[in-house]
Amino acid sequence: MKISRLSTSLGRVSAASAAFLAPVVAFAQDAAAPAAEAAAVVPEKGDTAFMFICTLLVFFMLMPGLGLFYGGLVRAKNMLSVLMQCTVVGATMMLVWVIYGYSFAFGGSENAYFGGTAKMFLSGVTMDSTAATFSDAVIPEFVFMLFQMTFAALTPALIVGAFAERIKFSAAVLFCVLWATFVYFPVAHMVWDANGLLFGMGALDFAGGTVVHINAGVAGLIGAIMVGKRTGLGKDMMAPHSMTLTLVGAAMLWLGWFGFNAGSNLEASGGAMLATVNTFVATAAAIISWCVVETFTRGKASMLGAASGMISGLVAITPAAGIAGPMGAIVMGLLVSPLCYFFVAVVKNKLGYDDTADVFGVHGVGGLFGALATGIFASSSLGGIGYAEGVTMGGQFMTQLTAVVITIAWCGIVSVILYKVVDVIIGLRVTVEAEREGLDLSSHGEAAYHS
Repeated sequence: MKISRLSTSLGRVSAASAAFLAPVVAFAQDAAAPAAEAAAVVPEKGDTAFMFICTLLVFFMLMPGLGLFYGGLVRAKNMLSVLMQCTVVGATMMLVWVIYGYSFAFGGSENAYFGGTAKMFLSGVTMDSTAATFSDAVIPEFVFMLFQMTFAALTPALIVGAFAERIKFSAAVLFCVLWATFVYFPVAHMVWDANGLLFGMGALDFAGGTVVHINAGVAGLIGAIMVGKRTGLGKDMMAPHSMTLTLVGAAMLWLGWFGFNAGSNLEASGGAMLATVNTFVATAAAIISWCVVETFTRGKASMLGAASGMISGLVAITPAAGIAGPMGAIVMGLLVSPLCYFFVAVVKNKLGYDDTADVFGVHGVGGLFGALATGIFASSSLGGIGYAEGVTMGGQFMTQLTAVVITIAWCGIVSVILYKVVDVIIGLRVTVEAEREGLDLSSHGEAAYHS
């Protein structure tokens, strides 16, 4: 079974959903296919190399990109704890992914919510099994599985930033495993598998606006509320201890994001280059936009603001990377920063929740904006690649809104339950004494810096 070119795929389902997922259902050659046809299917070396590089770039986002970005935002006494949480959560998820996560997301089941168990322990995934791209080419299933594995490792680690500096190390790891099992894998199946609920509805998500960013943002917000505020918040100095490291981490994330977005095209073609252009220009626009907003609201543009704008732009363009045109991407970047800034600077303070690294304010809000804006800027009249036959802008926007609501509801309800479960089993929070000492020493017996 082969996946047709993008233009044909658009007539059958939605552009972005097809752009990332449909190839999943075409992995191995049908056992009943003629021997001559099977022999003719040889992985395209160029696309394989391209996907391998993109996989490494996404891995680079997690280690060391995300760790340094979050690490610079916390106090010096908690630097290593954030690095440790990102590292161990990522490593654990890699094992979970190959044992059952890949199957739960892309196991070939016709269920709208669950990928099945057929590929548990990578059953049937061999050097010869393949995943189809949009052209007549195929890539090894191994490289597709690994590419998706880096997404599954990175997404739970994003949540860590919301409750950093006060959660138990074991609680963070356990929650992330449970959350991936009951939230990430089902939503990935619903959005990116051809049999998934949201894919069937025609929802557009090129590289993870719903699956990655809305999911992580909602889980982070709930975690920040349920774990509680940091001890001394509002009284003690809690400024980021190293904006230098935060910018270094943000720059690494931007670099890795090219693998994240361009790789979601699954082949080295014009679609991948469109995603690359959009990843440049949307992010640049968001940086400038955040700096302008800060200049008008607080009189000065900050380095923290520039880094926040950078991530906001990357988040917003993710679902539209291979769908919107470059001018549409610039507009998305310009619009997302004021929205995220409002949630970070106003809403968070107004509601009083303690989201340490603004996971919800940037990833959740930026992902929500990006998912909805994708439905608008996909329009060919605005420079996008266009809608499926018979679909209007209004219809696509409503589909996007439905997908966003379903994702928020699924993630929100299940996350509350899972935080409660973890709290009952091992407790979510460290003691006040351990928190005041710093999690580097109290949880790991070492310090990031020595005087």
